[in-house]
Amino acid sequence: MDPLTIARWQFGITTVYHFFMVPLTLGLGPLVAFFHWRYVRTGAERYKRLTKFWGKLFIINFAMGVATGLVQEFQFGMAWSEYSRFVGDVFGAPLALEGLLAFFFESTFIGLWIFGWGKLKPAIHATTITIAVAGSWASAYFILVANSWMQHPVGVEMKEGRPVMTDVWAVLTNSTALVTVPHVLAGALLVGGAFLVGLSWWHLWRRRQLGIDTVVDGKVVIGERNEGARDTEDFHAWRYALRFGAVIAIAGFLGTAFTGHAQAQLMIQQQPMKMAAAEAACEDGTSFSVFSYSIDPSSQSCDHLITPLKIPGLLSFLAYENFSEPVPGVETLLKQYQDELGTHYPDDPERFGQMAGQEITYTPIFEITYYGFRGMFTFGGMSAVVAIYALWITRKKGMGTVPDSRWLKNFHLIALWFPFIGNTAGWVFTEMGRQPFVVAPNFQEDTSVMLFTAAGVSPEVSGGTILFSLIALGSLYAILAVVEIYLLTRYVRAGIPAAMPELVEQHEDSDENSNNRDVLAFAY
Repeated sequence: MDPLTIARWQFGITTVYHFFMVPLTLGLGPLVAFFHWRYVRTGAERYKRLTKFWGKLFIINFAMGVATGLVQEFQFGMAWSEYSRFVGDVFGAPLALEGLLAFFFESTFIGLWIFGWGKLKPAIHATTITIAVAGSWASAYFILVANSWMQHPVGVEMKEGRPVMTDVWAVLTNSTALVTVPHVLAGALLVGGAFLVGLSWWHLWRRRQLGIDTVVDGKVVIGERNEGARDTEDFHAWRYALRFGAVIAIAGFLGTAFTGHAQAQLMIQQQPMKMAAAEAACEDGTSFSVFSYSIDPSSQSCDHLITPLKIPGLLSFLAYENFSEPVPGVETLLKQYQDELGTHYPDDPERFGQMAGQEITYTPIFEITYYGFRGMFTFGGMSAVVAIYALWITRKKGMGTVPDSRWLKNFHLIALWFPFIGNTAGWVFTEMGRQPFVVAPNFQEDTSVMLFTAAGVSPEVSGGTILFSLIALGSLYAILAVVEIYLLTRYVRAGIPAAMPELVEQHEDSDENSNNRDVLAFAY
């Protein structure tokens, strides 16, 4: 069993699983903070309900994200010790800042927010969730700075075969990070907005099914049913969340589109092979591939790649904003890589294991880069279309509601997953497209600052050991997935009373008498 292959599978599985939770935390947090500040400023009951309900889901997801994220750092030392030795002098700064500064703010102030209901002054209480969210965004920045250095190493000098950081500011302001950070955050907002749309649609539809709300002559008649707090204010809260989430989702998609365009243009300069594979551009040209396929999926050769449908000039416009400048293709780039970096791995079994002396495959897997790249913006665009439809269907001021259609309800619950899939496809494309490098060479400055993935795995760890940990972690993550889905489903179905049990008890829990309630009621 090849330790390299199993180690890559292990890290890929745990990373993708963890990344399902990251964009929801980054995207839902600011929306919860917004609802809380609206409640502080207006005192409107609907904003308090929205804050507590969405805040409950935010807490569940945040906790699971922390639990699954910790595994990533352990893998650096256990399965990827050579990689850790190589990047340690560089990664130390951003990851230390992430742990000591950003994560400290996240964990401390989210605790103050959870336990602060009725204990802190309203404005101070709202500030705690704001700082916690800012901490999560700062955490994302430092982690993406570290990842961007792997994509485009800068600010270092090679000493005794290892990169040593000489310019921390160059690392923190890496051009790759400056476009990646806003792209990831915009994608997270798309996730948060779609999350609000899908679940709010279900609750409005549920009110129709229970006969609380009816539509007469094209106008909704809002019913009153205090059981489970399904009253008039409940209707307005869900409608507001749906429309607000739709606006955020549309803004998030536009943000990902513009930042993604800038990121692709930069990638053509820094990692041209990745973008050539993503466009199935085997030869230099200007045409954009609308559809490509391989007659031999097991081959990574351009000889088996067929592109029956392409748009002339579009690829050049996307890359250089003109229609005539050719974009380098795989064949041209392959010669460049081989000339500068060699054709075979060094014959060093101690460092390269089973890959020692073998020919280097510089082309990433076409199917993953090509369809991953398209899946990213396809599912993002579909999410934006769903959001636009949700805005249109509820357009009647103060009175619009969702149709009494089970099919549309199911579709919107499925559509809730579209941005999750798009984010994951983009992340897989980014990481898989960098292969065969774990630290890609910087062709613009110094190609010696690079590390092959084959040289990053721990040399003393056997394939069987890593396979055992893969099965153990995979099983643990499967259990955690069941737990999270169960908790989210339970609290989503329960609705706003899941976070505000006082509504079921039919009395208001004001700031004055909330001290008499269990302080953990909101948290658990």
